[in-house]
Amino acid sequence: MRTAVKTASRNASRTAAGAGEGAGARTGTRTLRAGSVLSLRFRPRALVAAAVCLLAALAAGVVTIGSGDYPMSPAEVLTTLTGGGTPAQDFIVNELRLPRVLAALLVGASLGLAGAVFQSVVRNPLGSPDMLGITQGASTGALLVVLAGGSSAALAGGAIAGGLLTGLLIYALAWRHGTHGYRLVLTGIGVLAMLTGVNGYLLTRGKLMEAARAVLWITGSLDGRGWPELTPLLIALAVLGPVTVLGCGRALRMTEMGDDAAHALGVSVERARTTALGSAVVLVSFAAACAGPVSFVALTAPQLAKRLTRAPGPNLLPAACMGAAVLVTADWAAQNLFTGRQIPVGVVTGLLGGCYLVWLLATQRKAGRI
Repeated sequence: MRTAVKTASRNASRTAAGAGEGAGARTGTRTLRAGSVLSLRFRPRALVAAAVCLLAALAAGVVTIGSGDYPMSPAEVLTTLTGGGTPAQDFIVNELRLPRVLAALLVGASLGLAGAVFQSVVRNPLGSPDMLGITQGASTGALLVVLAGGSSAALAGGAIAGGLLTGLLIYALAWRHGTHGYRLVLTGIGVLAMLTGVNGYLLTRGKLMEAARAVLWITGSLDGRGWPELTPLLIALAVLGPVTVLGCGRALRMTEMGDDAAHALGVSVERARTTALGSAVVLVSFAAACAGPVSFVALTAPQLAKRLTRAPGPNLLPAACMGAAVLVTADWAAQNLFTGRQIPVGVVTGLLGGCYLVWLLATQRKAGRI
C-alpha cells in the first residue's frame, strides 16, 4: 500500500512538473540545461529587466562619482576607473567617491534581494525587513554600542548582532509546526513596536553627542563610507546572493502556489523558507552595519522590479538590481538636489517610500481591493 502511494505521488509530481513546464513554455519561460544533471529555468524578460536595472545603477554610479565640489564628466570618470586620469582624479575617484558608490550599490542590492524574499514568504507586498522589525533590531544593537562609547567597527558588529538576534526571535515566536506568512507578519509587527519603544528609551539615556551620532546612523547614511565598511557586506553578498537566487528562487516560486502544490513538486517547504529567510536576515544586518537602517528600499524595489518583469514569483535578481539602482540614485539626490549641505540618503529613501505607499494605497483602492 505504501509503495502504491509513493508511486502515485511521484507520478503526480511528474505530471505537475510537466504541466508547469508546459505552462512555462507558453508564458515565455526558458530552460538552460548542462547535461542531464543541472538545469536552470529563467524568463528572458526578467533577465532583460535585471540587465536594464543594473545598467541604470552603474550609469547613476558614474554620474554620482563625477558630481561634487570637483566635478568630472562621465568620460573622465570612466577613464580614471580604467587606470587613466591625473593623480588628483585618481585620488578623488578611487579613494574618496568610489567606495561610497559601491556601498550604495551593494546595500541597495542586499536590501532589494532581502525584501523580495520577505515579500514572497509572507505573500504580502508590505512584508519587508523595515515592517517586520529586522532593521529596528539592528538599530537597537547599534544604539547599545553607541551608548557604551564603542568604535565604528563595534557599532557595525552591534548592528549585525542585533539584526540576527531579532530575526531569530521573530522566527522562534512565529514557529508553530512550521512558519506561515500571517504569523511572521503579526510577530514582526509586535517585535517592531517593542523595539521602537526600546530605541526611544535608549536615545533619551544617551548624552547629547552620543544621541546625535545615533540619530544620524538610524536615519541611514553613506557619508564617509570606505573600504573597511564595504568589505564585510561585499563578502556576505558574494556568498549569500547566489545561494538565495539560485538555491531558493525556484522553491520560493513553488511555495507561492501553496504548500501542498510545492510539496507535490518535491519542494521541502520549511527548509526553503528557513534558508531564504536566514540569508535575507544576514544580508539586511550587514547592510545596516554598512549604511545604517536605510528605509523603504527593501519595500519598494521588489514591487518596482515585478512591474518591469510582469512575472509571478519573487523576481530575486531583478529586485536586487532595482534596489541598487534606487539607492545609488537616491544617494545622488541626497548629495546634489538640496542646496547648502548634503543630507543622509535615508531621508531621500523615506520620502520616496512614503510616496510609493500613497501610490500603492491609491491604486489598491481604485482596484477595489481596500
